[in-house]
Parts: sequence; C-alpha cells; structure tokens
Amino acid sequence: MASGYPLDGSYESTNPKTGGVREYPVGTPGGEDVFFDIDLRSIGAAVRRNLLGVIAILIIALGAGVLITLLMRPQYVATSQVLIEQNADAIIEGAETQTNVPMQETERFLQTQVDVIESRSLAERVVESENLSDREDFYAAQGEEMPQLDALEGTGYGGPEGLARLRRDTAIDMVLDGLTVTLPIDSRLVSVHFKSGDAVIAAELANSIAQNFMESNLARKFDSSAYAREFLAQQLEDARNKLEQSEKDLNAFSRAAGLIRVSGQGQNADQETTLSVTNETLQQLNAAAAQATADRITAENSWQSIADQPINSIPQVLQNPAYSQLVRERAVAEARLAEERARHLDEHPNVQALQAQVEQIDNQLQQVGNSIKASVQLGYRAVRERENEIIAQVDEVRNFALDEQDRGVEYNVLKRVAETDRALYNTLLTRFNELNATAGATSNNVSLVDAAQAPRDPSSPNLGINMLVALLGGLIVAGGFVFLREQFDAVLRTPEDVERKLGVPLLGLIPIIQGSNPAEDLEDPKSPVSESYQSLVTNLRYSTGEGIPRTLMVTSAQAGEGKTTSAGKLALEFAELGRKTLLIDADLRRPTLHRKLANRDQEGFTTVLAGERAIDEVLVPSGHPNLTYLTALPIPPDPAALLGSMNFDGLIADLLTRFDSVVFDAPPMLGLSDAPTIAAHTDAVLIVIDAESGNRGAVKTALSRLNLVKANVIGAVLTKFNPRNVSGEYSYYGNDYYAYDSSGDDK
Repeated sequence: MASGYPLDGSYESTNPKTGGVREYPVGTPGGEDVFFDIDLRSIGAAVRRNLLGVIAILIIALGAGVLITLLMRPQYVATSQVLIEQNADAIIEGAETQTNVPMQETERFLQTQVDVIESRSLAERVVESENLSDREDFYAAQGEEMPQLDALEGTGYGGPEGLARLRRDTAIDMVLDGLTVTLPIDSRLVSVHFKSGDAVIAAELANSIAQNFMESNLARKFDSSAYAREFLAQQLEDARNKLEQSEKDLNAFSRAAGLIRVSGQGQNADQETTLSVTNETLQQLNAAAAQATADRITAENSWQSIADQPINSIPQVLQNPAYSQLVRERAVAEARLAEERARHLDEHPNVQALQAQVEQIDNQLQQVGNSIKASVQLGYRAVRERENEIIAQVDEVRNFALDEQDRGVEYNVLKRVAETDRALYNTLLTRFNELNATAGATSNNVSLVDAAQAPRDPSSPNLGINMLVALLGGLIVAGGFVFLREQFDAVLRTPEDVERKLGVPLLGLIPIIQGSNPAEDLEDPKSPVSESYQSLVTNLRYSTGEGIPRTLMVTSAQAGEGKTTSAGKLALEFAELGRKTLLIDADLRRPTLHRKLANRDQEGFTTVLAGERAIDEVLVPSGHPNLTYLTALPIPPDPAALLGSMNFDGLIADLLTRFDSVVFDAPPMLGLSDAPTIAAHTDAVLIVIDAESGNRGAVKTALSRLNLVKANVIGAVLTKFNPRNVSGEYSYYGNDYYAYDSSGDDK
C-alpha cells in the first residue's frame, strides 16, 4: 500500500492562504537488491521498459555476426615447433666459449629468443630466402595487392630500386602481421604460427621462419667468434712485444748486478729464481746461530741449576757410573765398619782400617763429583763461545746480504713486469687457440621439433566465436541504448521521480487496473485501487492543519492522466467518511460527469456561472449517501471568460454552507487559464500524474503556472503505477496483500 509520507528527507510547501510552512519527508527506494552500489532491480525495470529496443539491437547484432562470418575470407594457421636450449652442446671437449645463462635468467632468455623470432631482421631473412617480395601468390594469400610502379607516388620510395624496396618492405610487414609466437609456461618449446589465406603458404612460411631462426642463431655465434679472434690477434701481438722488451730489461740488469738466473725444477719449471751464495750462507749461519743459541741456553740452564748445589744432589753426578760404584763401595765399607765396631773398640786396628777406607771413598766421591760439575761448567763456556762466534759471522754475512738485497729489489720489479707480460701473453694465446679450434664447432641450441603441415580446416572465421562477439557487442550497444533512453526519459514513473524531480510530496500511489472493467475495481472497497484511494484520503487528512481541505481542485498537466477518476473516487471516499461532498465537473471544455447520469443533458456549473440558474436547481443526487454531483453542461463558447466573470469566492462560500467538502474536477493545464483560475480560489490543489506518460517538463510547467496564481499545491498523485516497471521497495507494491484478502473472502 502506498504511503503519502516517504521515509527520509523532507520537502517544504507554503500554504498561501494560511502562510504556514509544511515539511514533507522525502523517500529513497529500499536497497536490498543492491550489488556494489548498483540497483539491479532498477536495471531490470529499465530493460523491461526498453525490451523491444534491446531485442531489436540483439537481433541486428547477431545478424551482423552471421553476415560478417559469411563474408570473411577463410584464414589458415600453420604451426611449427622449435626447441630452444639454454646452452649449446660443445663438439670439442672443453671448447664451450658461449656464456652460460644462469637458471634464474631462463625466462628472460627464452623471451629474448621469442623477440628475436618476431624481429624485423628475421622477417627480412625470410623474405629474401623465399623471394616473397616478387611472389604474386604470397600477396594474394595475404589479401594484399602486389605493388606496381604507379604505387610509388607519395610513398617516399624513389630511384631505380624504389619498387624493389617497396615490395620488400611490404612483404616484411605482411610476414610480421601473419606471424604469432607463443611460449608456454614451464616449457622450452616455442610454437611459431603463421596465418594466411592459403594453407600451403601458411605451412611454408611457418617452416621458413623456424629454419631461418636456427640459421641466424648459428650465424650470430660465428660472427661473434670471428670478431673475438680478430680482436685477440691484435691484443696478442701487443702482448708479445711487451714480453720481449721486459725479458731484455730483466736479463740486462741481472748481468749488471751479478745475479744468476736459475730456472725452476719439477712443478716450478715455469718459474725462474736467482742464484745467490750470500743468501744461502746467511740462511745456513742463521740456522747455526739459532741452534747455538738453543745449545747455549740449554747448557746455561744446566750449569745454573747445579752451580750452588751440593755434589750428592746434582743429577749428573748421581747418574755417573763411577760415582754410583763408589757409593756402593762406601755402603759396603760402612756396613763392615759397623760390624767391627760392634765387636771392637774404635782403637782396634780393624776398625781404624775400615774407618780409613770409608774416608778414602768419601774423598774419591768428592773428587768425582767436582770433576763432573767442572765438566758441566766447561761445556757451558764452550757452547757460549761458539754462539758468539756464529753471531759474529751472521752479522758479517748479513751486511753482504743487505747490499745484495738492495740490488734484488729492482730485479724483482723487473721480474714481476716480465712475469705479468708473460701471463697476459699466455692467457691471450690460450684463448686465441681456443677460438681458432672452436669457431663454428658448437652445436646449435635451437632445433626443429615439428615441421608445419598444411592445415586442412581454416582457423577463421569461427561462427561460434563471431556470434559470441556479436552478442557481447549487441549487449554493450543495448546497454548504451537503455542508458541513453533512461537518461533522456522525462516520464515520471516512480515516487522517487515525483519527489526528486518535481519537489512536491507524493500523497497517493494508484496502481494500474489489471482487469477489463475498471468500474468494478473502483466500486470494490477491497481492490488495490480502492485501497490506494483510501490511503490518499488518509494522507489528505494530515496534509493541512485543518484536516481534509474543504475545497479541493484535482487537475493534471495533460489529458488522460486519471484526474476525473481520481476526483470522483476522492469525492466518494469523502462521502463515505460522513462528509457532505459536492463533486463539480469544472472541465467546461470536455465535461464527463453528465455521462454517469440518467439525464445526460443535465445542466449544471455553466448555468450557475452564467447566473441563469440557482445552485439548488442544478444539484443532482449521485445515488451514494452524502455525495452530490454538479455537471458542467452546457458547454460554453468561452469557458475562460465565463470562469473569470463572476465572484468565484462568493460561489464557493455559498457551496460551503451546504457541503463539508467541494471537489473540483478541473480541466488539465494544457497552457489554458481554466485550471489556474479555479486553483486561485480553492484551499488546495492536487495534481494527478500518469506513471506511464507523465512528462516532467509538462508537470513542472503546470506547477509553475499554479505558483503564479499562488495556488496551494499540497501534493501529487501517481496513477497507473505498474510495479514491474520500477525497482526498490515499490516493486513489491500490492503483490500479495490483496490476494490474501481475496482468498480469505473466498473461504
């Protein structure tokens, strides 16, 4: 059910009679069917409104797709496959001179090879090898005309070779246009495709491109090695001259300095040394001095360890065999002495003899110990003297060696120069020999895997693909068509259009009558139309501070928008509320109310305006309680003059003494002055808009004219509303409620 007050926002309308300001909420459609800020229902409604145009565009697009498919020349695509290895196999062992591409650079390497295949230089090789510039069948297969002499004008190709160059460049461009190279992911197998109108030529050129690519790959390697050999030969000659001069300088200095050059032996045969007696002697003396110092330190330590020690605690003495033998003899003598003293006194000869023997042995022990200690001291002195002698010799020889070393510094400088020149020469010579040995001896890293065969079936035109493209194109054009139609469509179809484009509140939303008898729907109080008018009456009750306006004019911008039906239904609804209501047919040009009466010639509003009859004489009962009719008959010759000739306010005041509500079924605006004249004297104006044909420009013009007479336009009614033509919350309008009510009645 339509509501006269949308959900959010507001409009303002001024009542010229009261001076008050009313605010009307402004609604926005519900957005459940919104996808990424796109109202899908709105799009669907727009497509339904333009369905015939959309279908026509799609039919034309599909027809164009079929026609283009039939007119297209068949094209054949032949494919050859080439295997591209990252490194070439060396025919000569150790002869690989090409730079190895790192594994992480594989993709870049393969893409580079694809770019080489697609290069203009390779296309030029193909044109020359197959003589394509002079082959008429090639031009015909590619859909081009073979250039002739008359085609040279304005092309920039002049001179005797101009035609040949033009044909060559044209053939190169055609080869590049027909060539397509694909490189699958994680594969080294490159596919070379060539498209042509002739299947045989397509296969021929696909194979020629692959073959020329392999040949150009080998040619690039040979050309690069030839340049390297030429460059190395020049560098080798310069290195040889430098080595010869450095050898001469080194030999001359050796002779002048008295240095003997000695070639290396064994593993060091390629190295050279100088023979120096002084250096060898110094090395020997240094070794002897080190050994003498070590011997002296050992002897000195030995002597210092025993110099202040008693004889019987010196290790060398205790380890002496003679000393040990005397110690044993002394022990035996002391044992015998002890036995004799046990039997005899000290004065006994045996005791005295043994005592003398022990003393003698003690003296011998002392002598042996002193001699051993003296020998240690003598050894220390001898070692020290020998050390001093060797050190003196070392000092003497060192002085000679230093002099010789000064001469060797310059020798070493010259020697390093000679060795550097020799190493550079040997490196260049080795590289030069490698290049000479391996020039052209490296296998090609490109090989033909599959040769192209002449295709049996054309690759294009493809009817399925063309129809799909045509369908997509048609959908795009249809979308643009719908978009433009909607952008330039001035019809007010939805409540949002009324409120947003006109700036007036929507008080009623009347659905389109689906049945064949509109009168039955209007008389049925539970029909969608009746319920909508009841909702409109409810909204009118709250549209002013005094409730339902006592005098209400119903008009429209154009004829046929439902104003007469709306005025009659509103008058009936007012009467059913218990209000004495008068419905006046104020359309003096095309009256209709008299057609509902038994007396179709019943005079009414015109005679009252002309003063020919009183109001009571022309009032006609409607047959409904509280509802009275006043027809417009007879039709006056000048309705505008008649409406403006009398005291309209007095007439209305007289009518309001008899009725609670007076509804004027006014004529449409249509640029005439009838409706504005009536609107200037009524409490409120309700404008009716047809949802199927209501033009925004016409309605806005009508509102502007009403504003000029300070008419109180309280709102609008949207009639003939079809929910299927709109989106948002109004698309559900009346779907199930009335069906539910009817089913309940049936039960």
